[in-house]
Amino acid sequence: MTWIAPLPTRGVLALAGDDRVSFLQGLVSNDVAQAAPGHAVWAAFLTPQGKYLTDFFVLSDGERLLLDCEADQIEPLAAQMKRYRLRAKVSIEPLPWHVAGASGPVEPPPGGVAAPDPRLPDAGWRILSPEPVEADATEADWDLHRLRLGLPDGARDLEREKSILLEAGFDELNGVSFTKGCYLGQELTARTKYRGLVKRRLIPVHADRHLPPPGTQVMAHGAAVGTMRSSRDGIGLATIRLDAIHEPLECGGVRLTPTVLPWMKLPEPAEP
Repeated sequence: MTWIAPLPTRGVLALAGDDRVSFLQGLVSNDVAQAAPGHAVWAAFLTPQGKYLTDFFVLSDGERLLLDCEADQIEPLAAQMKRYRLRAKVSIEPLPWHVAGASGPVEPPPGGVAAPDPRLPDAGWRILSPEPVEADATEADWDLHRLRLGLPDGARDLEREKSILLEAGFDELNGVSFTKGCYLGQELTARTKYRGLVKRRLIPVHADRHLPPPGTQVMAHGAAVGTMRSSRDGIGLATIRLDAIHEPLECGGVRLTPTVLPWMKLPEPAEP
């Protein structure tokens, strides 16, 4: 049975105009030309140096690109994008719409759009609607759902102007195109992939108690090897050095058990 949860910490930014696709294509990590009614694209907006700023789902109603992103990033993202607009025929405006997540397939709401979350088959669906969506679950339910799947949630799990995409699984989770051409921050992203430069990863962790707050250091043998990110009910995500994932880990006095999920492609540990 499909359940639906409101996501009040998300919002919608609309891009309209003849150049909307080509404009966004040159700014973000994924191929936004693939966004169409019923098909979403997950992408990130980076600094020119290739560091993470924000990420969002790109949905389409056929006439506009609708960006499902963190609500507190809508105004900064719009301002940043407008700096690159130049003569492009594109408008960039917030929409007073509502965002929801569904555990399975749903029909688009009246006047709205819906599409599968493109990251994993089990991730569910995204719903954008001009009116509140009738829900039978909570945002906490949705949060626990995505944590169990190891899915990052914006700045709760990535550090703005510090994180690189491949540390958070954007490659395996269909958040990067390596064939679409140039975009802002492309050079570092490509170099990281082809030279094998990822040294740490966002990894699911769990414990038998509540996990420490984000930013708490993860320790192994008395040395800092990472930081805790988002968590709920003893399940969370932590950024951990690859060479420490199989070591005994603790964070704020709590023993962490990491889990490398089947979708994750991590390098094999070095032979002793």
